[in-house]
Amino acid sequence: MFLIKQIASSSRSSLLKPLATSNLLRRSFSSESETLSIETSIPFIGHRIDPPSRTVETTPNELMDFFKTMVLMRRMEIAADSLYKAKLIRGFCHLYDGQEAVAIGMEAAITKKDAIITAYRDHCIFLGRGGTLVQAFAELMGRKDGCSKGKGGSMHFYKKDSGFFGGHGIVGAQVPLGCGIAFSQKYSKDGCVTFTMYGDGAANQGQLFEALNMSALLDLPVILVCENNHYGMGTAEWRAAKSPAYYKRGDYVPGLKVDGMDALAVKQACKFAKEYVLKNGPIILEMDTYRYHGHSMSDPGSTYRTRDEISGVRQERDPIERIRKLLLAHELSTEKDLKDIEKSARKEVDEAIAKAKESPMPDPSELFTNVYVKGYGVESFGADRKELRAVLP
Repeated sequence: MFLIKQIASSSRSSLLKPLATSNLLRRSFSSESETLSIETSIPFIGHRIDPPSRTVETTPNELMDFFKTMVLMRRMEIAADSLYKAKLIRGFCHLYDGQEAVAIGMEAAITKKDAIITAYRDHCIFLGRGGTLVQAFAELMGRKDGCSKGKGGSMHFYKKDSGFFGGHGIVGAQVPLGCGIAFSQKYSKDGCVTFTMYGDGAANQGQLFEALNMSALLDLPVILVCENNHYGMGTAEWRAAKSPAYYKRGDYVPGLKVDGMDALAVKQACKFAKEYVLKNGPIILEMDTYRYHGHSMSDPGSTYRTRDEISGVRQERDPIERIRKLLLAHELSTEKDLKDIEKSARKEVDEAIAKAKESPMPDPSELFTNVYVKGYGVESFGADRKELRAVLP
């Protein structure tokens, strides 16, 4: 039996307490496909429901995939930071570095037939749903080859063929939309669920409670995922919420608090939640996570929290480092191999940026597309595309 003990100083911020690498309970495997049983670093906390087991089934292959994908996500966001500062990305831009375990753990528990809808911190969710780096960077730079044809930018990534319904810029507005997607899933009886994601800042929105009420009445297969990174737009959760226990906010709806910096814990919680909502209706998952950047690129992220707090979370709770420690401690990889993966990710991101820069800007006529139902609205035509034809219902 192998055990990695959690060491936490009492003087640390409460953000740093749910730390450490998961504990390996059993190490009886002979191949990369052999099952491993891993115990999450801290227990789940349930509201009106018995929490799932802390013991998570995984494989060496899955752990390696977690590491590779999270490294790629992290590198993509760091590159987006540089592109924004170089003014190649305009408008709003909200980065996800620090929160990668939520995206990767969620994907490990579901299929592409299940739906995900989120707010504006959406780049890594898109990548997890099968989107490419070229599509991501092209969209960020407003290019034709972007996932939304360069018309959405950072906040409006989209990949319907993989069940990803965006990227939404209005705080909390995606929640009722996600509940609507879940309604269609229940109506069609396809056995799929919707993950409707929002932040702690949006958790106080009235529309969230209205949508949750309807979902509970109709027993919809919707999982409300609060990514609690502890700060809204420059405002700590305790200053904005009288009750920051977001997993209890549903009152009559069960909730579960999850260590959102532990990919395996997220996987276990999402698997549990999917099975639950298909039989019983909605549930709330609160992912206790953390963002390293500010709220958006216009926010330095250091005026309302200390640099020591940020570095402390990086040192003790970083989701990538947790997986790295597991891979090394149980001899599933070497330090050199993991460094090579990180170098490869940098190269992959750089190549994707170069290709995205080659993509042309959208034609001005695209301003008139995707506005109305096909066959209605305003269309541009003629040799120079400057003549307009309007067809209304």
